[in-house]
Amino acid sequence: MTTRISIPSLSLLLIVASASATDSIAPKENVFPKKPLGLTLSIKMVGPYAEPADLQIICLFKHKPAGDTYQGAAKDTDAHLGGLLSSLRNRGEFVGELGEAILFTPPKGSIPAKRFMVIGLGEEKDLSLDSLRLVGRIAAREAVRLEAKYVAWAPVIRDEGNSTIDVGEGDRAFAEQMLSGYDTERRLQAQGLAPEFTIEKFVIEAGPTYFDGAVKQVGEGIESMTAMLSHRTAAPYVSTSK
Repeated sequence: MTTRISIPSLSLLLIVASASATDSIAPKENVFPKKPLGLTLSIKMVGPYAEPADLQIICLFKHKPAGDTYQGAAKDTDAHLGGLLSSLRNRGEFVGELGEAILFTPPKGSIPAKRFMVIGLGEEKDLSLDSLRLVGRIAAREAVRLEAKYVAWAPVIRDEGNSTIDVGEGDRAFAEQMLSGYDTERRLQAQGLAPEFTIEKFVIEAGPTYFDGAVKQVGEGIESMTAMLSHRTAAPYVSTSK
């Protein structure tokens, strides 16, 4: 028996197929061929509400009593989390001082990340590349402490309405110090001074406008920091002399 498909039914099938194909398209990603410290490091065009990381990290400025700015990815992330970010800030339970960190498990069914961390950037007027360098070191150490093999980070600075720092330069500052901090963790482990653990993948999230700049700057940062780390002393941290 021959089954006939009506024109309306055929059109519906084509629409569903087209939508499925669109949904399956992977976000644009640049994976750096040189694996610094054995780490797969990449720039990915994805928001912090969509990456299935073990640990998703973002940065937020110190809370403003007059109201915090949420645009783009910051707004979308807060919405996906059911307003959790804005609730913590508005209630004064996460102030956002420079280096302050808070960790939580995303509400069930909200975003794919297993755990979510916010690191404070301090007062918006005081933002500098050194702020992001500090965040990079914190991110590396927290990822190791939490045993997160797959880590993602988004600065969301532009999405808070701030354009003081070039996005690529900020990403580079973060990446360089993240690698520096991770190198120290590996050296401690090698000397039996810390439990063994390896981060396998680290994604830096960037929007379409800033993607190419981030790829260029972070790539240069990897080269620079790799060379710098190769000159670190291999001497033990602990002196055995009496």
